[in-house]
Amino acid sequence: MPNKPFAITLKPGTSLANLTGTWRTTRPVYLDRLPPCNNACPAGENIQGWLFHAESGDYEQAWRVLVQDNPLPAVMGRVCYHPCEGACNRGQLDSPVGINSVERFLGDEAIKLGWKFNAPATASGKKVLVVGAGPSGLSAAYHLARMGHQVEIHEAGPLAGGMMRFGIPKYRLPREVLDAEVQRILDMGVTLKLNTKVENIALSMKQHGFDAAFLAVGAHIGKRTFIPSGDAAHIIDAVSVLRSMEGEDKPMLGRKVIVYGGGNTAIDVARSVKRMGAEPIVVYRRTRDKAPAHDFEIEEALQEGVMIKWLSTIKQADAGAITVEKMALDDKGYPQPTGEFETLEADSVVLALGQDVDLSLLEGVSGLEIVDGTVQVSPNMMTGHPGIFAGGDMVPSERTVTVAVGHGKKAALNINAWLNDATYEPAPKHELAGFDKINPWYYSDADKTVRPMLDIIRRQTSFDEVQGGLDETNALFEARRCLSCGNCFECDNCYGVCPDNAVIKLGPGKRFKFNYDYCKGCGMCATECPCGAIKMVPEET
Repeated sequence: MPNKPFAITLKPGTSLANLTGTWRTTRPVYLDRLPPCNNACPAGENIQGWLFHAESGDYEQAWRVLVQDNPLPAVMGRVCYHPCEGACNRGQLDSPVGINSVERFLGDEAIKLGWKFNAPATASGKKVLVVGAGPSGLSAAYHLARMGHQVEIHEAGPLAGGMMRFGIPKYRLPREVLDAEVQRILDMGVTLKLNTKVENIALSMKQHGFDAAFLAVGAHIGKRTFIPSGDAAHIIDAVSVLRSMEGEDKPMLGRKVIVYGGGNTAIDVARSVKRMGAEPIVVYRRTRDKAPAHDFEIEEALQEGVMIKWLSTIKQADAGAITVEKMALDDKGYPQPTGEFETLEADSVVLALGQDVDLSLLEGVSGLEIVDGTVQVSPNMMTGHPGIFAGGDMVPSERTVTVAVGHGKKAALNINAWLNDATYEPAPKHELAGFDKINPWYYSDADKTVRPMLDIIRRQTSFDEVQGGLDETNALFEARRCLSCGNCFECDNCYGVCPDNAVIKLGPGKRFKFNYDYCKGCGMCATECPCGAIKMVPEET
């Protein structure tokens, strides 16, 4: 017999006077949608989760939720390019939530108040080697230690931090902040061996009894290009310049410094040598909108007096001068030589054309596949050699601190599964909470709080941190701008608008449920939910 319309399948002994739910064709359900900020975070942070605690003023709990995914919040709050904010639904209402600002505030609070990570799990008896103490290696070591594994980091350099220390200037990342967050990881029992270069990964694992390894060697080798030059021309790569900034003896570059390239490293070098009293000029063959550097970095460099020559390329370098050829865009937007030349004074030329990874530690290891200077890995981050995993700059990906931290966590989860003869299966993602799921008129306008900047004179003459952080008042305000996209925050709207009193409050923190005996399926609750945490679904027949 075919199903009858639901309107006439009444329960025996009931009356329309008291049970109205039998007339429904659709019913509301509570659900959790995926916030776009969470979805956009390369480190996999539960951003909305820790903002929830921050907006209630429970900063330590907010920090503890944050560090479940990322052990370096004070660092990330300074150097992450916050793709989460680019995805934030609030950006279509007034301006994105200052997620990165609040993250920095929480990270700084943790350092100031001495918050420590929770104790690791019971010892597993497994031993894991991490090669490289940069963001990816530190992240992997942290997560593996939390799981109870014995972790040893072998770092070729004299200090931990990798490209966070040797590639990011102090005016963007103060070293005391980096040191504090590294030390907190080591306090968990992670062993760090500095000045310890791994020459052969397979041999190191065998000699020291490691059950698995994670390779996280940073891109420390500056790329070169052929520039016709005289014997006296002083040409150096950008990575060497930034690395030498960490020592007591600063690089001898002279007063007129040409920086060749258009990425963030080129801008970092130019801004650094400006602080040393030099007069930098950035030479880049394309236009500003095509430069790999983030536009706000370019803008800050221009404010500090860095000169940038767009549509230019170096043709010759000699002692005390370089020859630059001007370029012009063709009808397809590609730069083409014009035959028009210009001579610029130059005591030195710094090449900022990208970096490569030293892969010599992989020689003789079977099963590995290397393409274009990067190690190929499977979806579980393992190379073609069983037990050897890789991430960060070593694998094909965007080379940022945030991506590297995310790789470290992902690798740790897969290494843990592999050590236990299992396969890690990430939880399925909820459907995305797009702006179309939000009722923006429920939220008051509240523009984003802008972080303070150091005055221009000090920016030009010192390595003091350029951008300040938020105070508690501003951080609290910023956290409270979160729309809680896709997840109930118990505003009581559904409870208030239901014409049938079919919404039942379950108490603080427990949300609501529906009494379907009385719900007519009118959809008022779903229509009026500010954050899109209710969905209408077809009625079961």
